[in-house]
Amino acid sequence: MRSVIDILDLSVAELDELVACANDIIENPEKYAHKCAGKKLATLFFEPSTRTRLSFEAAMYELGGNVLSMSDAKSSSAAKGESVADTAKTISCYADIIAMRHPKEGAPLVASMNASIPVINAGDGGHNHPTQTLADLLTISREKGRFNNITVGFCGDLKFGRTVHSLISALSRYENVKFVLISPEELKLPSYVKKDIIQKNNLEYVQTTDLEEVMPELDILYMTRVQRERFFNEEDYLRLKDSYILTPEKLETAKKDLCIMHPLPRVNEISVAVDEDPRACYFKQVLNGKYMRMALILKLLEVK
Repeated sequence: MRSVIDILDLSVAELDELVACANDIIENPEKYAHKCAGKKLATLFFEPSTRTRLSFEAAMYELGGNVLSMSDAKSSSAAKGESVADTAKTISCYADIIAMRHPKEGAPLVASMNASIPVINAGDGGHNHPTQTLADLLTISREKGRFNNITVGFCGDLKFGRTVHSLISALSRYENVKFVLISPEELKLPSYVKKDIIQKNNLEYVQTTDLEEVMPELDILYMTRVQRERFFNEEDYLRLKDSYILTPEKLETAKKDLCIMHPLPRVNEISVAVDEDPRACYFKQVLNGKYMRMALILKLLEVK
């Protein structure tokens, strides 16, 4: 039995295998419709989520399995002070696999150490979000056909953006990947991500505050929202929230085959006018997330 807490828990070969499985699910959905019959997924969400929770639930239903859902920490025993470890042991008695989101970094890891069933980290604080990264990788694979020889721009909140940290970790294992880090000074990529991942793997990167200046060189533009819930004071949030707003005008110098991504939800950092641009891939990303979660559930439950 194994869990996935960090994207690096999966080898490059396993990432390729999951992408291949997801592509097969897209091509042959009927082949997978009963693969998880009799299996139960428990979704434990101690933090609000629309896409991730519903995506996991849709994934399990489309595999023919069932879902036990806890979508609000206030209605769970956590409100009475139950520990994550005890919750994990308890849920192991009811379900076959757990998807867990928690505001505290490391909580899903604690759950995985105490559960007797696989645990998937569905996002922990500002730390990791491996299944969003799987959605991102399938999107890049389907749009670009490769993970190497690409220039990826990350724009917005690179400090607290767990999706950014996870995707940088995943892409750092491929050849000739260049990162362009676009953010206000206050929301720069944490130095540990730079040091432990980018520099350790000798990857090329540039840091800038100017999106338009670097736009022409990007193969992928990964936009993120400035996250109100990660700020200690409202003034800082209000000052930084509109730092970068992507509009059709700003895309005029971009490559014709640019892939525009966003983990969603967006607030206003991508103008709705961009939605009509064929380069906008963020809603495809949402759908790809469901297919990759289906592939991951199959892998962790060891369903052939």
